[in-house]
Amino acid sequence: MIPLPRRAGPRAWLAAAALLLAAGALLAGEPYRGSRARVDVAELARAVEREEDHVDALELARWIRRGEPGLRVVDVRPPAEFAAYHLPGAESVPLGGLQRAGFRPDETVVLYSEGGAHAAQAWVLLRAMGIRRVFFLRGGLHEWLDEVMEPRVAEDASPARRAAFRETAELSRYFGGTPRVVPPGEADTSRDAAAPGHSADGGPPASDAVRRLRRSGC
Repeated sequence: MIPLPRRAGPRAWLAAAALLLAAGALLAGEPYRGSRARVDVAELARAVEREEDHVDALELARWIRRGEPGLRVVDVRPPAEFAAYHLPGAESVPLGGLQRAGFRPDETVVLYSEGGAHAAQAWVLLRAMGIRRVFFLRGGLHEWLDEVMEPRVAEDASPARRAAFRETAELSRYFGGTPRVVPPGEADTSRDAAAPGHSADGGPPASDAVRRLRRSGC
């Protein structure tokens, strides 16, 4: 069984906003009629407060590499965007198709979108459908590209940071990434030019899609 992810940073506002949006949609539009959808707002709020709603990119990469039993990685973007670039082993299930995706109670579901907001909304919807072990990728594809495909560490980083980066770099290379040691200050700047040439599972060339992801929203 995959453990609950540890606290991963100040992103709880993202799921909190999604919680309100999705809960309102359920109450107003009844999008899951017939599926016994229920929203326990207090329970979901506690999960958001404890940061048990999301997983970071490096942890997801570890899960994928280990081949964790029951792991199901779901891309909620439109199919054309999925075809251009997606995570290894992911499946395309746009937001409107979540009810028909056949999620099982023994699965661990990780949802992702470009920046994370749509996946956070999907997290609320799946919880409302009774799926318990569901998370969203905290920063979406942007975080995957930054932390897994193109991780960087500064030349003057502390010994502890450099030691931690060795594990990150090894994980990055497994997925075809390009870890780099860069001059001081450069590690904190945005990355636009470098991009993997193909999707991680052998899909079509993705450089244009990745550049677009760098400039787009959620």
